[in-house]
Amino acid sequence: MNQAIALPVPTGHGSLEQYIHTVNSIPLLSAEEEHDLAERHMAGDLEAAKKLILSHLRVVVSIARGYDGYGLNQADLIQEGNIGLMKAVKRFETSRGARLFSFAVHWIKAEIHEFILRNWRLVRIATTKPQRKLFFNLRSMRKSMSALSDREAQAIADDLGVKLSEVLEMEQRMTGKDMALVGESDDEDSFAPIDWLADNDSEPTQIMAQKAHYALQTEGLQTALAKLDDRSRHIVESRWLADDGGLTLHDLAGQYGVSAERIRQIEAKAMQKLRGFLVEAEA
Repeated sequence: MNQAIALPVPTGHGSLEQYIHTVNSIPLLSAEEEHDLAERHMAGDLEAAKKLILSHLRVVVSIARGYDGYGLNQADLIQEGNIGLMKAVKRFETSRGARLFSFAVHWIKAEIHEFILRNWRLVRIATTKPQRKLFFNLRSMRKSMSALSDREAQAIADDLGVKLSEVLEMEQRMTGKDMALVGESDDEDSFAPIDWLADNDSEPTQIMAQKAHYALQTEGLQTALAKLDDRSRHIVESRWLADDGGLTLHDLAGQYGVSAERIRQIEAKAMQKLRGFLVEAEA
């Protein structure tokens, strides 16, 4: 459905507010209009499906804004939510007795959650369903901004069906702050974390290992990139190797005239090939 229907697309280069203004100006549907459009869509009318989707894009924006704290591009979050909305419209039936809004919330959040878990480096430990539930609910379940007490942590663990240690570890990851490795003072009597670290840089085998690793990460990466086709290489470089923070999936979709989902598929396949090339080079 998402390839057959043209929708307004959020981008990461200054027009996000214009996109939000546009979707908020699209009229809401009455219950009768929604029912009629859903019936037409179930009969194969794609134009009816488009109207159902357009009228609910503002819902996606509202939900996506609730995930600002994960450090990901808001335009990408919205577009992932839009994919969830399209999946919901595809499965929506009037016989369910519920409005599309209520039915679509689950699908929108599911797509956004999956996107966050794929891209946020701090949540790699969230691999099981209970751990994912912990990740997305811990902040709202905390009663204050102070550290969790043992009783509060145990209550959250029991409620979400995870181990107490998992609650404490996730709490530390989500609330921990950076600490300067090098001290700000030149005072000989002051100490900083770096003063307690052993210096192995001058050890000959360590120097050789570092040089080999650097060569793999630079020359090896460039060699691996050269093995990709032009489109795949450009997508990877534009997304992850650009100095300005990189392009979004939707920026690249506009360049190639395809859907953001297609760009994501090409990117995933290219990254898989790169990992294989680098493993071969290291071996």
